[in-house]
Amino acid sequence: MHEVEMMQNILNIAVNRAEEEGAQHIRLVHMRVGEVSGIVPDSLQLAFDVAKAGTMAENSRLEIEYLPVRCYCPNCNLEFQPLDQLYQCPQCHQPYCEVRQGKECELAFLEVS
Repeated sequence: MHEVEMMQNILNIAVNRAEEEGAQHIRLVHMRVGEVSGIVPDSLQLAFDVAKAGTMAENSRLEIEYLPVRCYCPNCNLEFQPLDQLYQCPQCHQPYCEVRQGKECELAFLEVS
């Protein structure tokens, strides 16, 4: 389960940032996770529960913002949400348009005290 190692790294970053700000506790960890990031939501929550034990985030909660896939067609200068996994432009039907959103897995913000 790569989510545990990933969450340990994210919490290390969060704890370091909170300590830099003089915080004693992390209350909320807000993440943005893309629809096609390969992250399994239940696994991410489980990994968070394991990784936060014994840290200043021990009593915190994880909030996940899911981001849908958004693509861009350079031919049409069109940003769109694909209807299937081909990511084909709905206007010119060019296949394999650029994915601009949906692959993210990032620490967005923290609530600390």
